[in-house]
Amino acid sequence: MRVKKAVFPVAGLGTRFLPATKSTPKEMLPLIDKPLVQYVVEEAVASGIEQILFVTGRGKRAIEDHFDIAFELESMLYDKGKDLELHQVRELAEMANIFFVRQKEALGLGHAILCAKEFVGDDPFAVLLGDDIIDAEEPCLAQLLEVYESYRAPVVALKRVPMESISAYGCVRAEHLGGRAWEVRDLVEKPRREEAPSDLAIIGRYILTPGIFPILEVQEPGRGGEIQLTDALKKLGSSESIYGCQFDGDHHDCGDKLGFLKATVDMALKREEFNGALESYLRSRLGC
Repeated sequence: MRVKKAVFPVAGLGTRFLPATKSTPKEMLPLIDKPLVQYVVEEAVASGIEQILFVTGRGKRAIEDHFDIAFELESMLYDKGKDLELHQVRELAEMANIFFVRQKEALGLGHAILCAKEFVGDDPFAVLLGDDIIDAEEPCLAQLLEVYESYRAPVVALKRVPMESISAYGCVRAEHLGGRAWEVRDLVEKPRREEAPSDLAIIGRYILTPGIFPILEVQEPGRGGEIQLTDALKKLGSSESIYGCQFDGDHHDCGDKLGFLKATVDMALKREEFNGALESYLRSRLGC
């Protein structure tokens, strides 16, 4: 069965970006001229996703408004002959069939995914985290879907990271199957460096099957007092195979201030409209 549904857990409070996120969802912070979450929605749509569910919380109304029709804005742009801007605004409301559900308490990523149970039904589905921006020639999610099509089992996105950073991620012990594909043997959520099974970190893209829901329904809180998806996947792995996709592309962790700054610079340097002006400016500031 082709994967047509995607879940976006966006109920987090974004405390690392306070005070900016006191009234603005972290996912709506602008990366150049688009909010973070729009990049990820565009990746999902480019990968063939047709239905998207945002798992939201209090203070996230701006996400709903961003992907809704804006009559007054569209009318103003039409009257002023701003066709390009009008197209960009209309395109947002037409990208996919978008739905919303509230996660009433921030109980972790695993719980957020459990909130999508009725939306998912009996279908396989994707999960994308809105602050992981992956700039790739072939969309990252499309790469995961290729692995899923081969094995018809859950798939997690994998990236090698320096061992001194591994405690910030879930990571895996896995056997390389060739190409991008790995078979996952074990998963650990944010291990200490000396306990990490490898330098293969789990990045915010997943293909899951409905078999994850019975586990999440009884999953005890783990690290940080939250219901961790990694812990649920570890249990799922005892009864069915789980695979990894070591994707090609540049990953930016925009849930971190430095990662957000790096993403802004890297993405801007690729934009033709700046015509080398940004690079020249950076060189002048760095004295090189």
